[in-house]
Amino acid sequence: MASTKRDGGLATILSFLLPGMGQLYTGHLFWAIFWFIITPGLWIGSGGLLGWICHIWSACQANRMAR
Repeated sequence: MASTKRDGGLATILSFLLPGMGQLYTGHLFWAIFWFIITPGLWIGSGGLLGWICHIWSACQANRMAR
């Protein structure tokens, strides 16, 4: 777990642009790898619907982890 606080807004934007990037920014390597792997699979597997859900969920999680 990250020991320093990070900017929640920046973490949210990073994770929305590339799910997992906000988690990497906050120091949560496991969650970053999780989102890097899961999101593309759900984008392809669901024709895009679950990809958007993952983008939003990842961004919200990154914001919470930054605080």
